[in-house]
Amino acid sequence: MKWLKGLLINLQFFTSIPISINLPMDRDHLEKAIRTFPLVGLFQGSLYAFMLYAFLEWTPFSILAAAFAVWLAGIVLTGGIHLDGWMDAGDAFFSYRDQKKRLEIMSDPRTGAFGVLSVIVLLGARFLFIYEIANLSRSVSYFLIALIPFFGKMMMGILLLKVKAAKEEGLGYLFQQSASSKTLHIYSIYLLLMAGTAGFLVEPALFGLLLMILISVLLFFFLSKKVKTWFGGMTGDVLGASVEGTEVLLWMALWILHYFAMG
Repeated sequence: MKWLKGLLINLQFFTSIPISINLPMDRDHLEKAIRTFPLVGLFQGSLYAFMLYAFLEWTPFSILAAAFAVWLAGIVLTGGIHLDGWMDAGDAFFSYRDQKKRLEIMSDPRTGAFGVLSVIVLLGARFLFIYEIANLSRSVSYFLIALIPFFGKMMMGILLLKVKAAKEEGLGYLFQQSASSKTLHIYSIYLLLMAGTAGFLVEPALFGLLLMILISVLLFFFLSKKVKTWFGGMTGDVLGASVEGTEVLLWMALWILHYFAMG
């Protein structure tokens, strides 16, 4: 039951799905929420994959319309919560100020020019990748699309637990304090299940999964070092930015994979 409530906490926080029930926010339930981060991502990704398939196979709409629907769903379903973190982190990073000032900029509710420009580039790149993937889609494409938010949320959970908080306040710190040394063990089981599923599909599925794992691992080591340098540690905004950054890199990887491995 705690697992289910932890999953519902994630849906309340990280999606726009209306869940109008009071959920407990104690240590045990938040710890279960961290364990189910990737499951929320898999739910999101499965929805995007289904939408793309439905538009391409069951409607008369163009590939452009299908790509736009998936692109828009990524904004609407999350309520823009991670995009807000991306913009705040973009404003802070491109200010080229010291850590203390960057944290102040991220805490400012106003959005500056750098935040706006960074989100335009992010969303523009994502639309390009989705459109091209839709244009070159294969049956295995839908499985790999479903994995993109899965890895994005997994990155959020790992960074949350492995990188110290920049300040002892905020949503990120609240979740971090609820974790234990065993919280992330379940992520390995999720990966094994995804690998088993890929093994039943055509060869590019397993190769695509391994490529996503490699990109995610390299990105984790990069971010775990740079976040400390840039911001002095992890914040809720940085976690949101990490989700968006991970996902757009994986969309790009899948785009390239369609050209050189599935073309």
